[in-house]
Amino acid sequence: MGKIVALDYGQKRTGVAMTDPLQMIASGVTTVSTPELLNFLDELIGQEDITRIVVGEPKQSRGNASGVETQIMAFLQKFQARQPGMEVVRFDERFTSKMASRAMLDAGLKKKKRQDKALVDQISATIILQDYLNTKL
Repeated sequence: MGKIVALDYGQKRTGVAMTDPLQMIASGVTTVSTPELLNFLDELIGQEDITRIVVGEPKQSRGNASGVETQIMAFLQKFQARQPGMEVVRFDERFTSKMASRAMLDAGLKKKKRQDKALVDQISATIILQDYLNTKL
């Protein structure tokens, strides 16, 4: 059983999380500059046994697609051209940034650390992945 990677895709940077080999626990990996994301994923897939990519599906509170959705779809076309055998799953990511900020507050992180948007994106990717794993149980 291979690992699963989740992406919290953003216009400037993308949070990345990955499971353990048993696909039970999601952990934050890093935040990558979005223009460098394809190369980062190629390298990660070459180093790790990854079987699936979960990409957050941003929706507005009423369920409409978010404005960044067109950029995500363009990214996914490029990704699948480079990694044609990789399974890609979309997963609702509503409110994950708020949950990530709340988790940071609950963890007692100082205000300066909580304002680190790269850390928020990484935690958001972890939340997306853990929520995805929870739905598979």
